[in-house]
Amino acid sequence: MPARVHALLVVRPDGRKAAATHLQHTLDALSAQTRPADVLTIVLCGPDRALTEAAAASGAEGVITANGSTSFADAARLASPRLTGDAIWLLAQDTAPEPHALARLLAGLERAPSVGIVAPKLVDAEDPARIVSLGVTMTPYGRTVGLADNELDQGQHDADEDVLGADVRGLLVRAELWRQLVGIDPSLGGADEGLDLGVRARLAGHRVSLVPTAHVAVNGDGTAGLPAPTSRRRRRRRAYAIRLAQLHRRMVYAPAATVPLHLLSLIPLALWRAAALLVAKQPARVLPEWGASIVVFFRWGAIARARGIIRRSRTSSWAQLAALRITRSTLRQRFDADADADAFDRPIREELRFFTGGGAWLVLAALLVAVVAFPSLLVWPVLGGGGLEPLRATLGQLWADAAYGVRSVGLDTVGPADPFAALMALIGSFWPGDPSRALVLLWIAALPLATVGGWFAATRLTPNSLLRNTAAVAWVLAPTFWTALIDGRPAAVITHLLLPWLFYAGAVAHRSWAAAGAASILLAGVVAASPSLGPALIAVWALLVMLVVIARAGRGVGHIVWIGVPSIAIFAPLVWVQVHAGTPWGLLADPGVVWAGPQAAADAAGRLALAGGFPTQDFAGWTTLLSSTTLAGLAPWVLVLVAPLGVLALLSLLTPRWMISGVLVVIALLGLGSAFVLVGVAVAASSAAAAVPIWPGGALSLAWLGVVGAAIVALDAGIPVRRRALRVVGAGVVIGTLLVVAVPSATSMLRGTALLQNGPSTTLPAYVAAQGADDLSVGTILITPQNSGAVAARVVWGGSDTLGGHSTLTATRPAPTEDDREVAALTADLVSASSEDVVRRAAALGIQFVVVAPESATESDAARALRLTAETALNERSDLDAVGPTPKGTLWRISTDVADRPGASAADDRLTLAISLIQFVVFAVALLLSVPTAASRRQARRMPRTVGPRAREEER
Repeated sequence: MPARVHALLVVRPDGRKAAATHLQHTLDALSAQTRPADVLTIVLCGPDRALTEAAAASGAEGVITANGSTSFADAARLASPRLTGDAIWLLAQDTAPEPHALARLLAGLERAPSVGIVAPKLVDAEDPARIVSLGVTMTPYGRTVGLADNELDQGQHDADEDVLGADVRGLLVRAELWRQLVGIDPSLGGADEGLDLGVRARLAGHRVSLVPTAHVAVNGDGTAGLPAPTSRRRRRRRAYAIRLAQLHRRMVYAPAATVPLHLLSLIPLALWRAAALLVAKQPARVLPEWGASIVVFFRWGAIARARGIIRRSRTSSWAQLAALRITRSTLRQRFDADADADAFDRPIREELRFFTGGGAWLVLAALLVAVVAFPSLLVWPVLGGGGLEPLRATLGQLWADAAYGVRSVGLDTVGPADPFAALMALIGSFWPGDPSRALVLLWIAALPLATVGGWFAATRLTPNSLLRNTAAVAWVLAPTFWTALIDGRPAAVITHLLLPWLFYAGAVAHRSWAAAGAASILLAGVVAASPSLGPALIAVWALLVMLVVIARAGRGVGHIVWIGVPSIAIFAPLVWVQVHAGTPWGLLADPGVVWAGPQAAADAAGRLALAGGFPTQDFAGWTTLLSSTTLAGLAPWVLVLVAPLGVLALLSLLTPRWMISGVLVVIALLGLGSAFVLVGVAVAASSAAAAVPIWPGGALSLAWLGVVGAAIVALDAGIPVRRRALRVVGAGVVIGTLLVVAVPSATSMLRGTALLQNGPSTTLPAYVAAQGADDLSVGTILITPQNSGAVAARVVWGGSDTLGGHSTLTATRPAPTEDDREVAALTADLVSASSEDVVRRAAALGIQFVVVAPESATESDAARALRLTAETALNERSDLDAVGPTPKGTLWRISTDVADRPGASAADDRLTLAISLIQFVVFAVALLLSVPTAASRRQARRMPRTVGPRAREEER
């Protein structure tokens, strides 16, 4: 007797006009069946006039209306009491069967009594030659694997029959089995519904069989099955449904004794998988992963119901399903085959040619120049001079200075650390036994590191090795870089080293998450070293967002947005405190030592020097070099030597690659404009209350990056004709002129004009350094007589002033705080004989030592008189033990009981933990995103290394 088929058609409007069209196609396809369904029931999920009219005109025996949020499983369960006949055909609005589909499915069902479910071949409605789904299996760990998803239909699977499960769309199920299994599990969230139904059918003693000759066309926008990944929202919903279904099935299929263990492992597993997803460059799946894990963790009732259905219907063992699962080796073979085929079909990126193109030789030459230019650094244990100071003695102290909490200067200053302190901690960590030596190594490696950075940045602009080498030389010979090296400005050196890598990663950040993750870390490093570059870099970031939105219709804009997140995370606490203190301009202050070193003035001559890329009016040492000769007035003419680079940068706007050169010129103008605005602006003051202007060198490094990049584009494109000779001549002129510019700076150490010096290993007397090397609670009040007759005093904690211990919060305060007044009062009482209890007051604050700074070469009579008075007053105090004169000043030790240093409150400790945790998570995410994987490397090889359109034959 022929089986009676009851077709169940679930429809959801979802506000799309295509829904009515797809429903009509499905209804027409049902009417055109050579073996029509005996009964049709339509479940309409949500009100829609067009769909309601189409359902009413379809001739269906019943139309059930349901809420718009009703899922396919809930709709099927809602209609189950009305389902009659011998078989149930599961359809959605976008599943249009071909005329012979039902007849062939029914034949497959009737062929063998053991078959409980038959599945058609789902094909793409717009491309019927492409298979959407034909059978589903799973790995031993429960991951769903489509057996033929997205393959071209060449009949290669037409002989397949037995499978573990199939896509729920178009399934024909025996009615008796449907009732026994209680239909589809609604807790699956719309994913793996057919697979779960197949697993439960096989456990109930039935088979699941394929009927490849029965075709059903699907559009991917119906209520059944997963949504097509055509938008970000759909991709997130798809990822959530897939993971929810996988975790739910794991809880339902697992042995009863292990279910609690699986539940307890959900959150740790979500954390691990979130990290893995970040490494796999799929951050959009992190939130769906956590959402699915949390939902499943609290779904005890749904898990118990699903397990009860299996327990009541199961007649076969789980072991019988093993043969239908896919093994890891088979899955790996399929992946490797797909990867090989994909790599064969895609273009391969050109070779880098770092060694064969001369880049490696340039790095070696730069190392030799560094040894010749800075020979003393090979034996110096600590760098000193200029804005340099030693680092902390231990890694724990280094990273403590980088965290929110009690600062190492001032009496009881609690607040966020400068992000620069984290940079110092990171650099010091490369030499854990003696962190200060890491700075010496940085100075020795600065030239080769800058060469490597410049060379790789040039790979984004040209494939030509000569021009890449030219860019590397131009970058390492930048006047602002050499000035920072010989004057001892660590923040400026770090900025110059990081900027080319920021360009290298940021130029392609829109392409991949790996580049965006690396760029976000590099941007944080650049802004930490040069906060004054923040406004210019924000403008560059906004420009990139605009270009991605316009040129790529917004694809990759999330990558660009992410670039700024780590910088926001590390600066947010400092921004909050500075803004609430009424000193927002203090955010632009240079980190590290507040040092009024040589730099260009805010006059015409100074701005002329800045326009040529020189941060000081010494013109990279030419003024000093020529000062003792008759050519002293010719030093400003050194600007002519950098003119070719600027001319080439402007000419690049006339090339076919004007778009990329335009961006580079904008970067150059932003850097130059920042330098012009910042020159002469002082937002910080030294301990002697002297205003210290912002260093414009960081902005000039950014400008130099734009100019050099634009010049390379000009030489690469050819001005005005494409001739190899022009490229060679232009490169030769640029390298030759810049080599001449760098001569005074490169010889300054040999001539004794550099500010770099050996050490000191501590800024305090050795006795104090020994006491405070491992104890940051050792307090020292340092008294420095001023030439004006006043006294400057400050409190230092630990064994020395350090680069990472300084705080712009202290340096940019416009008015004294209560702590400042307390230090001033202590100092006044210490250097005079008017107070009897001043030493006990100092001891109560945790201060153990008093130091009067040594005599300077420029000390005035007033300062000398004040020094003698202070030393006399201190020697007369019975609570002070005179240790004696030292190279760092005259030292006294407090002999009374010294209290512990006032620490942070419990609230401050909680805030420290919260801020540190947030910053750690953000940078961990950025680091995981930046880690290259095999997939990200394959993706990178499919794209050109250069950016922007190129009209060059060699690009092909």
